[in-house]
Amino acid sequence: MQSWSPAPVPTLPGRGPELRLYDTADRQVRPVAAATQPFSKATMYVCGITPYDATHLGHAATYLAFDLIYRLWLDLGHDVHYVQNVTDVDDPLFERADRDSVDWRDLADREVARFREDMVALRVLPPSDFVGATEAVAEMVEVIEKLLASGAAYVVDPGAQEHPDVYFRADATQQFGYESGYDRDTMLRLYQQRGGDPDRPGKTDELDALLWRAARPSEPSWPSPFGPGRPGWHVECAAIALSRIDNGLDIQGGGSDLVFPHHEFTAAHAECVSNKRRFARHYVHAGMIGWDGEKMSKSRGNLVLVSQLRAQGVDPSAVRLGLLAGHYRADRFWSPQLLDEATARLHRWRSATALPAAPDAADVVARVRQYLADDLDTPKAIAALDGWVGDALEYGGHDTEAPNQVATAVDALFGVDL
Repeated sequence: MQSWSPAPVPTLPGRGPELRLYDTADRQVRPVAAATQPFSKATMYVCGITPYDATHLGHAATYLAFDLIYRLWLDLGHDVHYVQNVTDVDDPLFERADRDSVDWRDLADREVARFREDMVALRVLPPSDFVGATEAVAEMVEVIEKLLASGAAYVVDPGAQEHPDVYFRADATQQFGYESGYDRDTMLRLYQQRGGDPDRPGKTDELDALLWRAARPSEPSWPSPFGPGRPGWHVECAAIALSRIDNGLDIQGGGSDLVFPHHEFTAAHAECVSNKRRFARHYVHAGMIGWDGEKMSKSRGNLVLVSQLRAQGVDPSAVRLGLLAGHYRADRFWSPQLLDEATARLHRWRSATALPAAPDAADVVARVRQYLADDLDTPKAIAALDGWVGDALEYGGHDTEAPNQVATAVDALFGVDL
């Protein structure tokens, strides 16, 4: 699947501090493995969209968080290998296509194209590998075969079906549950809410996860040794990550709503196949974006779409600044007031960096690097820049290089073009 064109990232002199991020599994902020090895390759897998609707601000906030990580890795001198999937075969996609009387493939193509346009507008750096699930079915079949051979998976009595479904045993790894840290009751509740089927007859455990869904009438299917069908959700990401990143994964990332069951099972699938203790060295999750007091989601119908804001003439850099005004791990709300504040901030920053001279920029650039390296503390980094901008606009300065230095740092680290 075609990715999108990157915005140029300027190079800053020097090198920022070591990157530290909160690890969901360890429940603490700690150094990212790649950052401890200067100029090594850094690897990241971030779950992509299910393309049955347009990019909303919840999506955008997640991809902006990992875009910051990408930019900080570049600032540290790393070569970055970033993989992102597109779940272009899934029930929500088929349901929306049926509702709108369109072919599910055409719907997916349309929404992926719009997603690319939104990412370009927001200046999100593209993944090295942008992989549709339909492009990687053979890889998923291979993973499922290995899981069946090892006893980590089993087939469910097909009953009236000609071919059986295949399920993964939740107890196939001794450490299952370490990423989320949830107890069984919480797991069952979230599993039910987020696409699981705990009541499926024939399963050995309510938590066992679908690996392969045998072909049903009117559904797309692919051939496999266990009969025609299509892959489950979690094995998709496990297979794509394992096949694209062959030397260990520094970060598995996504929104906090993916911690369980999706990321927990993705990690377990991969660990069974690779025989590694941890799928990723770091598990990183972004908070949810809400609107009108509730989480922003398609099911609630309370979406603020990036494409709509763009069509209204909103500067994408203001959208970016508005989303980065809160800490990436925090659940937070979008509002017209937040957008107005971000637009005003963008105007002030552009005015300050357009001055012929300003206060020395070395300290503010160093502090921005320091704050972002400390678990992406964008509120502190923005406050530091606001302080420099305020001084520049009120008092001026004598450093003719400072305005360009700040504009370059904001471009390289924040992805905002001043």
